[in-house]
Amino acid sequence: MDSAPARPAGVTPANEQQRTAWRAGGFPEVERVRPGIWSIPVPLPLEAMRYVLVYALEVPGGVVLVDAGWDTDEAYTALCDGLATAGYAITDVKGVLVTHIHHDHYGLAGRVRESSGAWVGLHPADAALLDGDLDDDRLNAAIAQERSSLVRVGAPPEALEGLAGMAKMFREYMSLPRPDRLIEDGERLDLRGWNLQALWTPGHSPGHLCFVEPDRRLLFSGDHVLPKITPIVAVHARSTANPLADYLDSLAKVRDMEVEEVLPAHEYRFLELADRVDYVMAHHHERLAEIEAGLGERDGVSCWELAGVLTWSRPWEAIRGFMRRAACNETLAHLVWLEARGRVVRVPGEPDLWYVKR
Repeated sequence: MDSAPARPAGVTPANEQQRTAWRAGGFPEVERVRPGIWSIPVPLPLEAMRYVLVYALEVPGGVVLVDAGWDTDEAYTALCDGLATAGYAITDVKGVLVTHIHHDHYGLAGRVRESSGAWVGLHPADAALLDGDLDDDRLNAAIAQERSSLVRVGAPPEALEGLAGMAKMFREYMSLPRPDRLIEDGERLDLRGWNLQALWTPGHSPGHLCFVEPDRRLLFSGDHVLPKITPIVAVHARSTANPLADYLDSLAKVRDMEVEEVLPAHEYRFLELADRVDYVMAHHHERLAEIEAGLGERDGVSCWELAGVLTWSRPWEAIRGFMRRAACNETLAHLVWLEARGRVVRVPGEPDLWYVKR
């Protein structure tokens, strides 16, 4: 979820048609980005995001995909049709490089593997989250844990039941198929005709990967760096302890890479990687300053209460359900970052109360 930006991001689209489609609420075309690379928009059952951009990299005898899409029939058909436009069939897919475990990127990977025999690769930190089917006892324990965490952040009683029940979504994620390959930070992928290197960029997920192609001066950025929106970086049951610290370090890791173009998983391709990274880092530091100022005006508040007075891209009253929970988790990530640096203090309870350190 975006908080309200302080200034324009200022990046140049690499394809104006893609940006126009995004702004208009439309759908971009399948595109030959450059020799050997195709961009295939695959629809999502998410009104705000609409599609994920799957990239098909040509290799001898077929293609390797970067991400796969959400596991729906509509998405699978769009992926097959996109591959056909590029001159390939789903059976020509040799592998799937998954940037991270979220369902809009990993969901279709198993179905692609079943159709083609392709291998699926994922970072170990995200693979560790795939711990099998969630039976009823474990599901009930997960719901109880989520309810407890909602109490700790100060969610009002009327929000507890509906939001705690969202732990049922864990069953869908945990039962995703395990990858065939674990891709480590710095690993060079064995793809003929490509000099592709994996970069571990945790923050949005514990095992998020980007892929850099230095010979072509390209960065496949997944959700790590997007041209307009900022990815959710939040504390939750399956995040790292301090995801915002991880994310800011990961942004610094890619900032000075000598790339001409960024190929993200959403919105549109863009130029000026360093400018976009600087903007996103400044955005988070502005949010940290806003949180400190907000705490300074109040004598101990819960995370939920604090989130309700921060600046978001729309009024707090218009943020409902899961998105309100996500906003609270993002606020908590910033509080944890400040707590780790001794700038705020948490008093544990039901709820936890937060203070500026004086």
